[in-house]
Amino acid sequence: MAPEQPTYPPGQHPDLPPPIGTVGVVGWLRRNLFSSPANAALTLLSLWLIYSFIDASWGWFIGDAVIDANSRTECREVGQGACWAVITRRIGQFVYGFYPEAERWRPALAFVLMFAALAPLLYDGMPWRRHLIWFSLAYPPIAFLLIYGGLPGLPVVETSAYGGFMLTVIVGVTGIVASLPIGILLALGRQSQLLAVRVICVSFIEFLRGVPLITLLFVASTMLNYFLPPGTSFNLLVRVLIMVTLFSSAYIAEVIRGGIQAIPRGQYEAASALGLNYWQMTRLITLPQALKISIPGIVNTFIGLYKDTTLVVVIGLLDPLGIGRAALADTKWNGLAIETYLFVALFFFISCFAMSRYSLWLERRLNTEYR
Repeated sequence: MAPEQPTYPPGQHPDLPPPIGTVGVVGWLRRNLFSSPANAALTLLSLWLIYSFIDASWGWFIGDAVIDANSRTECREVGQGACWAVITRRIGQFVYGFYPEAERWRPALAFVLMFAALAPLLYDGMPWRRHLIWFSLAYPPIAFLLIYGGLPGLPVVETSAYGGFMLTVIVGVTGIVASLPIGILLALGRQSQLLAVRVICVSFIEFLRGVPLITLLFVASTMLNYFLPPGTSFNLLVRVLIMVTLFSSAYIAEVIRGGIQAIPRGQYEAASALGLNYWQMTRLITLPQALKISIPGIVNTFIGLYKDTTLVVVIGLLDPLGIGRAALADTKWNGLAIETYLFVALFFFISCFAMSRYSLWLERRLNTEYR
């Protein structure tokens, strides 16, 4: 006889476990990869293509690759795979440019401190966040003193020696951090009821959005000195930072303006009914919602700006592409463009992928819609 099933009062029956195959790894595979015959076929085809690519490229990338050699010829004598020696022998230049070797601990320390400064700004649940924000505000002058020098007892390293990934991070992070507040002010100015403010902001935004960044960099490197008093020396890197920041701020302003326009009119009416003035309405209601709506567009603009830092090579600054071109100009490493540009591409992919992942995490964290 089958065992007698227990009886429960109405509404008190215990929850039963979900059916096997609908949860865990098996459930995820069934929902996402094998939910239908067509999806199953596409999954198997994709797996076959991935396997074929890895099988064909493993030997060239890793199996037969050479990481220690003095020239391309020596690489080919050792193995027929990738000659990563062009990277390992010049890794210092790829990272720091021509920054003096004895002082490279300074930009390395500034890079580590950058994450400590960004952490309380990017993660609102960080312990002692209110206290660490003070360090975030103090970080720019600290980083400047570490990298450039002059105080306290640090020798000055001229910006002409900056290069490689260090230069990319300096230009990219400075442009990203500085363009966001400027873009917010421009977006608010474009929506302003004051005619003079609106005209200035619209003219600024439309002009910078209508001119390629490379043109602005040429202006910064060649023509800007003509508008300065005779004998004035304006550092090239500072000029590039200003142009990149202003260029990015124009695009950020349009992204945020789109977020502001997406806010329902009832939000403004409710704020007016509560007696909030313009700045209170902007700080407490308009801007938080606009920024949340605009997160994908803002991060997309930041990623585009970060990749556009490679354009500084056309005005004589040696970013990773410039260092790579200098390495390939050496007769010992001629013909290794694939290895060089793949290495640079990997760096940009990791950086941009990290920004995109943070954007998705932030969207999920700020999502207040009913699920």
